[in-house]
Amino acid sequence: MAFPKKNPATEADPDELPDSLRWRAFWVCIAAGALTILDLSGVNVALPSIQKGLSASSAQLQLVVAGYALAFGLALVPAGRLGDMLSRRTMFLIGLSAFALASAACALVQSDVWLTVARLLQGAAAGMLMPQVLGLIQQLFGPEDRPKAFGLFGAMVGVATAIGPTLCGLLIAAGGEADGWRLLFWLNVPCGAAALLFALRLLPRKQHPSSDTQLDFVGIGLLGAAVFCLMLPFLLTSGEGDDPLRWLWLIGGVAFGAAFVFWERAYAARGKSPVVHLDLFRLVSYRNGTAIAALYFAGMPATFLVTTLYLQEGLGAAPLLAALATVPFALSSAVAAWYGGKLVERFGRSLVVVGIGIVALAVAGLAAAATLTPPQLSEWPMAAALLVGGVGGGLVISPNQTLTLADVPREEGSVAGSIQQLGQRLGTAVGLAAISAVFFHDVHSGQHAPITQYHKGVLAGFAISFGLVMLTLVVGLIDLRQRVKR
Repeated sequence: MAFPKKNPATEADPDELPDSLRWRAFWVCIAAGALTILDLSGVNVALPSIQKGLSASSAQLQLVVAGYALAFGLALVPAGRLGDMLSRRTMFLIGLSAFALASAACALVQSDVWLTVARLLQGAAAGMLMPQVLGLIQQLFGPEDRPKAFGLFGAMVGVATAIGPTLCGLLIAAGGEADGWRLLFWLNVPCGAAALLFALRLLPRKQHPSSDTQLDFVGIGLLGAAVFCLMLPFLLTSGEGDDPLRWLWLIGGVAFGAAFVFWERAYAARGKSPVVHLDLFRLVSYRNGTAIAALYFAGMPATFLVTTLYLQEGLGAAPLLAALATVPFALSSAVAAWYGGKLVERFGRSLVVVGIGIVALAVAGLAAAATLTPPQLSEWPMAAALLVGGVGGGLVISPNQTLTLADVPREEGSVAGSIQQLGQRLGTAVGLAAISAVFFHDVHSGQHAPITQYHKGVLAGFAISFGLVMLTLVVGLIDLRQRVKR
C-alpha cells in the first residue's frame, strides 16, 4: 500500500488560515521545540552539580543522560503516527504539558533514582512533542514558505544550543553548586505553561485527513524493540570497565528491525496502514536526506564533547568558560540557517554539500588549533574554528530539512519528521560512543605527559569525526548527482 500522493491544489493552500495566524502558530511551535533543545544541551553542564546535590554515582549520572535520549528515541515514531492519524494539535498539547510536569518532577526529586525516572518521562514527552513541531510546519506552510520556516527552525536550534550550556552555568552559579541544577528544570515550567496557553489559542484545529484508520500496535512494538536494542549499547558506555557483552544487544536490534520491515510489508499488503509507510524510502530526496542527517549528527555533536573535555580537563578551564567556547558555532549556525532557508530554493543540494565541506574544514581546524597552538591560547583558535563550522552547520541542517521533506505528502509530515529525528538520535548515540571511547582510551593510556595524552585523544576523536563528516559529504554528492540526472 503506497502512501497518499500529494494534491497540488492543497499544497498551494495548506490551511485556510491568514498568513499572520500561520506565523504566530509557527512561533509557538518554535518556542516549544526550543525548550527541549535548551534542556538537552544544558543538562550535560549540570551533571557535576547533580552529582554533588544527590550524591549520584557516575553510572547513575550516565542513566540520567541516557534515559532521556532512549525515551526520546522510543517515543518519536509512534507519536508522529498518532499526530498524523488523529491530531497534531492534540499530541502537541499533551507532549508539552507532560514535558512541563516531568520537568517539575525533575526539579523536586530527592534521589538520583527518581531523577532517572523523571528524566525518562521527560524524554518521552519531548519525543512526543518534536514530531508535531515538524509536522505542523509541514502542515502550515506550502512549498513557497517552507524553506523560510525551516530556516528559522534551524536558527532556533542554533540559538537554543548556544544558550543552553551558558544559561545552565549561570543558573548553577545563582542557585548554588548543590542545588543550582534544579533551576534548569524549574525554568521549563513557566515557559511551558506560557507556550501551552498560546498553543491552545493559535494552533490549527483542523488538518488534512490521513488515510490511516487504525494504529499498527505490532509494528510499534517491533520498532520500539529495535530502537531500544540499537541505542542501548551506545548509550551505556562509560569508558573504563565497560561490559563487552552489551554489544550483543545489537543482534537483537537487527533481528527486531528485520521483523519490523517484514511485518510492515505484510501489514500494508493486507490493505492496512502501517506505522511507517516504507514507500517513504522510495523517495530519493527523503532517503538521502535522512542518511545525510544521521551521518552528520554522528560526526558533529561529539566534537563539542571533545572540545569541552579538552578545555576543562586538559587545560583546566572553568565549565562556564568551556561552554562559552562552543557559543560561536551555535550563533554562526543560527545566522547561516536563516540565510540557508532563503537560498535553498535557488541552490538546492549544492548548498548542503558546500556546508558539509565547510564543516569538514572546521573539524580539521579544531584538531590543528588544539594540538599546534600554545595551550594557554588554544581556546581562541578553537572557538574561531567552531565559528567557521557553525556557518557550515547552518547550511546543512536547515536546507537539508527542507529538501528531505519536500516530496513527502503533508499527511505523512509528522511521522516522516520523526523518522528523520530518530536517525539523528541514533547517529548521535553512535558517534558519541565511538568518539568518546577513542578519546578516553588515548587520554588514559599513560605513556606520555598529560598534555601529550590529551593531544592524542583530541586527534583521535576529531579524526573519527572528520571521517564521518566526509562520509556525509559522499552521500550529499551522490544525492546531488541523482538530482542532476533527474
